[in-house]
Amino acid sequence: MSTIDASFSGKVGDFNLNAQFSIPSHGVTAIFGPSGCGKTSVLRCIAGLDQLTNGSLSVGGIVWQDQKIFLPPHKRPIGYVFQEASLFNHLSVSGNLTYGQRRYKAPNTHLSLDNVIDLLGLNKPLNRSPQNLSGGERQRVAIGRALLSAPEILLMDEPLAALDHASRNEILPYLERLHERMEIPILYVSHDMAEVERLADHMVFMEGGSVSTSGALIDLLNNPELPFSRAPEAAALIEGVVVKYDEKYGLTTLSIAGAEMIVPGTVGPLGSAHRLRVTASDVGLCQGPLPDQLSIQNIIEARVISIQPMGEFQATVFLELGQKEGGAKIIARITRKSFEALALTKGSPVTALIKSIALLD
Repeated sequence: MSTIDASFSGKVGDFNLNAQFSIPSHGVTAIFGPSGCGKTSVLRCIAGLDQLTNGSLSVGGIVWQDQKIFLPPHKRPIGYVFQEASLFNHLSVSGNLTYGQRRYKAPNTHLSLDNVIDLLGLNKPLNRSPQNLSGGERQRVAIGRALLSAPEILLMDEPLAALDHASRNEILPYLERLHERMEIPILYVSHDMAEVERLADHMVFMEGGSVSTSGALIDLLNNPELPFSRAPEAAALIEGVVVKYDEKYGLTTLSIAGAEMIVPGTVGPLGSAHRLRVTASDVGLCQGPLPDQLSIQNIIEARVISIQPMGEFQATVFLELGQKEGGAKIIARITRKSFEALALTKGSPVTALIKSIALLD
């Protein structure tokens, strides 16, 4: 599998960076961590904007940087989207978009101007000045300009950080479309877990200038050894495929690994894939027979794979759904009283009662 392999070590101003990771060269990889942990520094190193003494970078086996080679920024085929759109106010939206195309003699045939306009919903404001655009529209133009530079990697440095809540909600569906349609890898810097859960496939988690861990997002969120599962808002992500509808009651059934889940509404055509979020506090556990009538729709057999104490009065229980190995994994947050009453141990069979499931897309 083609990968992006990076190693950057040294001082960036007064900041010590020591980051090494290998990620797939496809999909969206979130570089995630608290403010000041070095996320933007990593992105700038990948772009060639910062050069460290000890730095190496290869993309799909092609060396961009090592002890002998250093491609300057203008020779690195990257598109860079900053927090601020930084558009040219003397150019129209159309002019800003085509500005990026002029850098390259042979534009990427997969990213024509018409493709980008359609992808980012920019038909209406094409002839307007950037000064007459909303924050979300300005950022979409900035993304389009970056895409039209024919990049092999798209770098996005907290592109929603400068937007208000309404503008963030406006632009998120377009970022999801990028995720679905783009063949090039996207590296997305964020400190907002909600954005990461919605958009990313992989994650590089940073703390204090170093990479703590990296891997598939779903696996990292469910890992008992990592801090995500201990957070008050801890949740598991699950990939599901639509298999049937209940038109009478307006319900959709999705097939997931080891089970099926029901969500309200019609969420997409049969066979369409969707990402589900199950919050730990919305999962109850029981053993033994259930009442005949329950309002909860998702009642799924599971087994305990790990248990972590949460302070003095709570426990986090990690579960695998279904009766066989390989089922989807979720997390339950229960009281110590419930934990002791159920007498749970690793391998215990339980029934998971899932009160609520969020559809992220």
